[in-house]
This record gives sequence, structure tokens and C-alpha cells, in this order.
Amino acid sequence: MSALPPIRVAASGCLTAFGDETASLAALLAGRRALAPRHVHGAAGGDLVPIALCEGRAYDETLPPSWLPFLRALAARIPASAPWGSPRHPVFVTGSNFGVSHLHAYRAAAGAPGHLDYGTPAECVHQVAAALGWGPDITIFSHACVSAHLGLLQASRVLAAGLADSALVFSFDFISAFVAGGFHALKILNADFPAPYQDRASGSIGLGDGAAFAVLTLDRGDFALGGQTLHNEMHHFTANRADGAGFAACLSPLPALAAGRRIWLKGHGTGTLEAGRLEAQTLAQHFPEAPLVSWKGALGHTLGSCGLVELALVIAALRAGRAPGTVGAAAPAFTPQVAFEPFSLDAYDAVVCTSNAFGGAHAAFLVHHA
Repeated sequence: MSALPPIRVAASGCLTAFGDETASLAALLAGRRALAPRHVHGAAGGDLVPIALCEGRAYDETLPPSWLPFLRALAARIPASAPWGSPRHPVFVTGSNFGVSHLHAYRAAAGAPGHLDYGTPAECVHQVAAALGWGPDITIFSHACVSAHLGLLQASRVLAAGLADSALVFSFDFISAFVAGGFHALKILNADFPAPYQDRASGSIGLGDGAAFAVLTLDRGDFALGGQTLHNEMHHFTANRADGAGFAACLSPLPALAAGRRIWLKGHGTGTLEAGRLEAQTLAQHFPEAPLVSWKGALGHTLGSCGLVELALVIAALRAGRAPGTVGAAAPAFTPQVAFEPFSLDAYDAVVCTSNAFGGAHAAFLVHHA
């Protein structure tokens, strides 16, 4: 856990296959799924797997990237009161894939050089920063599905140390055949649709486009990050410790930080079995009265951007006074706390958001009214 003062969220927003956070929240509350069967290898065919793409975006790689206009539209919503990328207003860019699929496209297109402009995190972020008019004070974080949490924590540390007046955390992960193929090879992306926290015979995930931003400050914003925790088991390339110790180590500081608050839980909940069971059981141990939801059964897993995408959705839900249920799943669940239907937030004043990554990396934060 990092000992920090409450960090205020001055602005936030996201993009999913449903649209912005307002459209996405409405779709989740209505129980809709953005996931749809798509050939895993795109134009090359392959098995049908659940993928959620932004409307009108190409699945196969293009030049310029088909996702770049979507990032421009999202970035246009960021308050322009600060010169982003300057020393007092740094940018923290997070994600798990950036433009890695352009390396595959470079090989497949017999060396089309334009793909190399997006093929590494550094080159990809350089192109994005130039398109969005940011200065050079940019830090990149990439650690699988906890990437956005790392950006939020580092931005918070910079603010708490007095090294910045405001900080922008910006994250994006757009699904491609190259990215989906890796998950398909692991058999966790398969023909089934995800059913987060449902106790069933086999697990599966879906993948979805996602991008988001949050402007953090010490003194502006209606909502605050009241605590942020990280823990890495360093246990295995993909798996968690079977006893759930990594989940517990990450969550254990949060009950004290949430003392006196009425909590609900936005879990990671991808639809895999072992990790889903461990997460649900550990959350129930630490917050036994709190309802638990996951939205990846509707949106797909937005990978390294999920923490920031879901932060924007959580804030939208807090403003609306209603939380979506766990779309795509049904009883029996791993724990009785799993909520399948939307519920009013009149009885709650804070939410714990979690993300978990390959190899036993865990992250969580507490969000409450400022």
C-alpha cells in the first residue's frame, strides 16, 4: 500500500464498444452485451470468439491505425486548462498492447515501414502524443491488466510530493487479431461467452476495445481515490498462488481505509474459473456485506486499460445513483455476494475497484465522494 492523501479526480471519461461512459453505463444497466462472435484471426479466419469493437473500427491493422480517430475524439474531452506533457502537468500513458500488433502487420505486409511507427510502446506513444499535441513529459507503464493502476498510483505520488499541479492518466487497448490470437492460444479466449463469477464447468473471457482518461489533482473534483494498493506474487507466468494469498495481500489494507463507509465492489471478473473464485472469495472475506459485480461479460476485457475504463464507469454510476449488475452470468455464483441485477446506490457511499493480472499481479483502489 502507498500512504497518500486522498487524490481528487477532477475529470474522467472512457470509450468502450458501447460508446462513452454515459452510453456504456446505460447499456450495462440494460443488461446488454457488446461482445459478438468474430473470427479470431480476422480476415484470415479461425475460430469464432467473443470480441467487442468500437463501431466502425477495423479489426485488422491499418495505416494509419483505425483506432487513432477514436483516441482523438476521447482526448478532445480532456479539460484543456493545463498544457499536458509539461513539467507541472505530466502525462502517464498506460496499456498492455499499445501498437504491438503493428509488428506482426509489418512482417505480414512485407515490411511496410509505416507499421514500425506504432510497433513499440515508445514509438506508439510518441505518435499518439504528436497527434494530441502533448509535450514531452510523458511516462509509460505497461504491466498487463494492472497497467492503469500503476499509472494512477505514480500520478498520485507525483501530486502528493508537490511535483505537479495536475496529472493526466491516459490508457488505451484496442483489440487486434494478433492480440486475440495470444489469448486464444491459451484457450481462455474460446467459443464460450464470459460469465464472471459463475460457478460452471469451464471458463472463458471476451476481449473488448477500451480507452480512458482521468485528470488527478489534490484539490478539485467531486470524487477521490481514498486508497490505492498493489501486490505482485511473482509466482508464475500466468497463474496465481492456489491459496489466494496474493489477493489477500493486496486487499488487506483496504478495510481500514474504508472503515465507516458503505462499500460495494467492482471486481476484475474476467470469466476465468480459478482466478474468479479466488477473487470472489477473498473479497467476500474482507467485505462480507458488499455486493460484487463485474462488467467484462458485457464489455469484454479491456486488458491493461480496464482499471481506468472501469474507474470512469464507476464514477458515472455514482453520479447516476445506480450500479449495473454482472452481465452475462447467472447463479450459481462463487459467493452469495455476486450481484447479477442492477441495484440502487442509495445505501452505499464508496466502492472498491480491483484488477488482477498474469503472474499474480494485483491492484485495487477505493473511490468515494470527495
